[in-house]
Amino acid sequence: MEVQLDQMKAQILSRPERIPRHIAIIMDGNGRWAALRNEPRTFGHEAGVKAVKEVVKASGELGLKYLTLYTFSVENWKRPKAEVDALMSLLSRTTRDQLSELIKNDVKLITTGRINGLSAARRAVLSEAVKRTRNNKGLVLNLALNYGGRTEILDAVKAIANGIKAGIIDLPDIGEELFSSFLYTANIPDPDLLIRTSGEQRISNFLLWQTSYTELYIIDTLWPDFGRKELFEAILEYQTRERRFGKVAGETEE
Repeated sequence: MEVQLDQMKAQILSRPERIPRHIAIIMDGNGRWAALRNEPRTFGHEAGVKAVKEVVKASGELGLKYLTLYTFSVENWKRPKAEVDALMSLLSRTTRDQLSELIKNDVKLITTGRINGLSAARRAVLSEAVKRTRNNKGLVLNLALNYGGRTEILDAVKAIANGIKAGIIDLPDIGEELFSSFLYTANIPDPDLLIRTSGEQRISNFLLWQTSYTELYIIDTLWPDFGRKELFEAILEYQTRERRFGKVAGETEE
């Protein structure tokens, strides 16, 4: 297997111009993975951490610039309180446990979403990790927490409206570039590739504005079983695609 993985990695690296700059992942299937083993959903979430570690490491090996993980959505608060509490506890524990590894591997941790909606204790753990990795120059690991695509767009609209009211923004100046600068992801390029595990055929309110021309890759594998091999396969598939952004095939910019 290691030989095969090394070959896949070499194949990806042989086409550096076709390595996605930013990959976003909807990490789906933890609950079903646990159910197949007659275990509680929290067991699946714990197992999913292993996949996160492996994907972050592999992304760094390939020289990816940005990796965004859909960690907790605004809709996830509707889940049973015990599961939400377990997810929040797992998030804090994993962040603390992996901080030294992130620093060692030059990974910069950032967050996207309504972070103020998390408890003060959870925010403190995340804030410390963000602070201690802020000068790292390698992979930017973006955790989408208390995140929703519609919420993000509404927050941007409200901020722009306040800017107009204050006389800071003129209505004719509003375009895609200005609007994007008010999103949570203002300093991050749009994803080149969006991976969704577990086979579900939907976006689930994730990066709605940013994924307008993102390549989609949906795989039946449940998230805890996703690793380097599956990531490499997704990137190899991406490298075969022609991204036209609305243009005719073969058309180039003037």
